[in-house]
Amino acid sequence: MIDPLSAASAFARYVKNNPRTVVRAAREAVGLRFGVPLAGLRWLASNAGAGPRAPRDLALDAVPPGLRVAATIDAMKTPLRASAIVKIDEVRISDTELRVGIRLLEIKLDVMTDGPSPLGALIKSGALDLSRPGDLVKFLPKPHPALVEADGDRIVLDLMKVPSLAGSRALRRALAFVTPVLGVRAIEVDGDHLYLALSASPARLPEVIAAVVAELR
Repeated sequence: MIDPLSAASAFARYVKNNPRTVVRAAREAVGLRFGVPLAGLRWLASNAGAGPRAPRDLALDAVPPGLRVAATIDAMKTPLRASAIVKIDEVRISDTELRVGIRLLEIKLDVMTDGPSPLGALIKSGALDLSRPGDLVKFLPKPHPALVEADGDRIVLDLMKVPSLAGSRALRRALAFVTPVLGVRAIEVDGDHLYLALSASPARLPEVIAAVVAELR
């Protein structure tokens, strides 16, 4: 678990060393664009507690508009160094779906042991087509419930398919009130920041206010 005081101290140091960050954030907020420094995400990754099977040595690098992610993982008792460029090309959010389209590019898997391993031998042989991860994912024997599409280098997730989220009435109500007015245009990397870009529909604000009032009655 991350210590709030340590997080606040790290944030203060970052702002002190990057004084233009506040001005930049204010300017971007006017256009409904909100950024998180990649340095902050790296700090969170290195300071968050994780279980023994969690990815290790996480690295994040900007490859606009995508993000290169690398980590050490254990798969089928085989230690691997995995990396890929992650690009989000679709975001659809409403009270019935939390849909995200992800492209995985330039995937690399490096086996970190010389010991016997069927998976390691398969990777080293080059038999796996890492350029089409979607084709591999869609043939998993037990796909994740959020997986709705997988083809080529693209994977589409709908988090509303996860039972714990789908069954949350509070979440659905919140999304029903917010999404008519605020939508997500894009999630992308620009420079050294990860940005969430929103779109606004103020014309629908009276409709949403009326729905909230009716809910409270």
